[in-house]
Amino acid sequence: MRSVGAARAERNGFPWTMRIAIDAYELSGRQTGVGRYLTSLLMAWSALPEAAAHEFVICARDPMAWHVGHLRASVHVGSGDGTRWQQLVLPLLLRKAKPDVLFAPAYQSPVLSRLPAVLSIHDVSFLAHPEWFAWRERLRRRVLTTLSAHRASRILTFSEFTKHEIVRYLKVDAERIDVIYHGITRFPNPPSPLRGFGETGSAPLRGSGEAGSQLVLYVGTIFNRRHVPELIDGFSRLAGRRPTASLEIVGENRSSPHQDLDACAARAPAGRVQVRSFVPDAQLASLYERARVLAFLSDYEGFGMTPLEALAAGIPIVVLDTAVAREIYGPAAFYIERPDPPLIEAALDRLLFDESERHRILAAAPSVLSRYSWRTCAQQTLQVLVSAAR
Repeated sequence: MRSVGAARAERNGFPWTMRIAIDAYELSGRQTGVGRYLTSLLMAWSALPEAAAHEFVICARDPMAWHVGHLRASVHVGSGDGTRWQQLVLPLLLRKAKPDVLFAPAYQSPVLSRLPAVLSIHDVSFLAHPEWFAWRERLRRRVLTTLSAHRASRILTFSEFTKHEIVRYLKVDAERIDVIYHGITRFPNPPSPLRGFGETGSAPLRGSGEAGSQLVLYVGTIFNRRHVPELIDGFSRLAGRRPTASLEIVGENRSSPHQDLDACAARAPAGRVQVRSFVPDAQLASLYERARVLAFLSDYEGFGMTPLEALAAGIPIVVLDTAVAREIYGPAAFYIERPDPPLIEAALDRLLFDESERHRILAAAPSVLSRYSWRTCAQQTLQVLVSAAR
């Protein structure tokens, strides 16, 4: 039986035209991981010829001051918060809009809806490590993500590691899961590590020498698994003998049990550690411009975007030695076995001041970065959405 989208395709002269609904809840307020992922997809779709054949139905909780470029898009607004918005308000918006398929980019979709859905699951940390979550949040994620995954037409995830985790913990058939790597967000005018790589493998380096900027940067939502207090402790050990070094931490603190990062920073040498919950993109671009090292010491990720952003800005990275980190960053990283402050201190010291190690990482960056493209991510995601609606 032909869908409404197929009939519309004949009228518009396209081989296959759909109305693609998008759960855009995460585009409201401060955009972090999922919001940035969805924004990057929309921007890539707006420049993609294949996307011009389709209509996009943006379902949001408030009118948004942003543009979708050349996309044929409409915004449908319903008020509400959290689970109530997703499970009660979003289905009403979908019923009125009559789309052919729903794209749910944030772990869950309306569990009682019969609309074909493509669901993005970024990780299953709430199942693999329930001790990292308060019991109420752990239960909410477990129930809604499990139900959403089992009713979804297709599931998207962002590393082979996470695909195996979804199969293991959610008991989903691997054939229903597509691995589509993220692209890389390049901030306004960042120096590119692709510039300056010649036959010698040389790379642009940040703040070379003792007189330069010795800024260590952390960017990302703060969870217990990312060991930010240990990063501060390791940096504090270094700061006592490296007077030009400083540490900037940017990310909303969602740790559970709560980690008092201001207290951790207060134990560091005065004025050398700054903690901020959020900065706008222009300010974040400035931090990437000044940084010499990015530290991202996570035990568990589904992908991990900010280290790739750092590499794209010409900044060496230090990460924990995990399966997903090896998959995503390959040779373009300095790996440490455990988040122990002495190991962190040694790693930071090496990446700040050892030019040969910095060159090694940045020389490996172009081949790693070439694997990640928002255009490719958008093309592959659109293909999955089309197949799910047929």
